[in-house]
Amino acid sequence: MKKIGVIGAGKWGQALAFAFRQNPDNEVYITSRTPRDIENFISLEEILKLDYLVIAIPAQQVACWLQEHFIDQGQKVLVVSKGIEASTGRFLNEIYAEHVEADKIAFLSGPSFAAEVIQGLPCALVINAENEQVASDFSLYFPSFVRTYTSTDVTGAEVAGAYKNVIAIAAGITEGLLLGKNASASLISRGLIEMHRFGKFYGAEDDTFLGLSGAGDLFLTASSVLSRNFRVGLGLAAGKSQAEILEELGEVAEGIGTAYALNTIAQARGIYLPIAGEVYAILEGKNPQKSLQDLLTR
Repeated sequence: MKKIGVIGAGKWGQALAFAFRQNPDNEVYITSRTPRDIENFISLEEILKLDYLVIAIPAQQVACWLQEHFIDQGQKVLVVSKGIEASTGRFLNEIYAEHVEADKIAFLSGPSFAAEVIQGLPCALVINAENEQVASDFSLYFPSFVRTYTSTDVTGAEVAGAYKNVIAIAAGITEGLLLGKNASASLISRGLIEMHRFGKFYGAEDDTFLGLSGAGDLFLTASSVLSRNFRVGLGLAAGKSQAEILEELGEVAEGIGTAYALNTIAQARGIYLPIAGEVYAILEGKNPQKSLQDLLTR
């Protein structure tokens, strides 16, 4: 019996806890900042003593949470959130590196809506780690309805997982403005090229962007109202403020913080990111129609 602790009881954390429980070899526990009336809920102190941790803390909260709560006891860690820290432009693997040894951590990527995982519907995911054995270990604990692959391209997975949320916001704006499927397909395909260009700047591998972590996750997130970031785009197209949109969502949309991070990085490093740049501008109050005109005539 492998004891697995899930940290973060939002929709994604609960969906993964459900998935791991479908493997009869697992004993799964879960915790969050506030007590929840859910199966096998225990304290953070108890969970941190387990050998295998699945951390579903939102990207913008990770650094603070690790600093205040994490105690390294040699646990193997699977990070399942996606994003870039808005205030510093750091990738999640850079943040975790200050607290977890590189050979004990892995990062989950690929197309996966929590609502479908918790129904036991089939999907395929990638476990990315510098230490291939850690990736292989975690892959054994997933249930049969989740097909897992492993990769050592942590940077590529980090970039793709974060960037696709920003493109999903742009896709939601396109949908909300009733621009049609031609425009949507054009935006998503150009978004894939843009995220690939950004990833190459950091040494990511080409294949990552053609597979589940890149194109797969992007196509899913940028094409469905099940995507929180897509719904952010719909709200922006309707003229709603960030505060209004987030209140309606009632949950974190990682693409917002990542859009701010990408803008900071692009300005500092001179990387050409036209779609991400327009998403940032719209979040800052630019008219979506003006953004569209600027994208088409750049």
